Amino acid sequence: MIPPVAASRCYPKSARVRRRREYLTLQREGRRRHTPHLVIIRQAVAGARSRLGVTVSKRVGNAVVRNRIKRLLREIFRHRQAAITPPIDIVVIAKPGAETLTYAQAATEFAKALELDVDG
Repeated sequence: MIPPVAASRCYPKSARVRRRREYLTLQREGRRRHTPHLVIIRQAVAGARSRLGVTVSKRVGNAVVRNRIKRLLREIFRHRQAAITPPIDIVVIAKPGAETLTYAQAATEFAKALELDVDG
């Protein structure tokens, strides 16, 4: 059994945008926010928790670079998901140049795009 504090900080399948249909719906109907390295698309949902999907194209870098960016963005979401109220679905698209992001820079861009408290 996972303690309640740890459960709020995990990243289970229920916290992920997983199907192509969901990505396409978000891209068609969601609100976009552009930052220097990311495009963040969000849409309010009726579910119990926020969900995240990450897209990184080959233009950004090789497989190692793309996977590093995805891990970085998932970790940022994992730490901030409790602060995202009401629940929303989020798709993050990495732009070329995102491979240079540090954790702090990515967290700041993510928070500003979602209008969250940057210090949290």
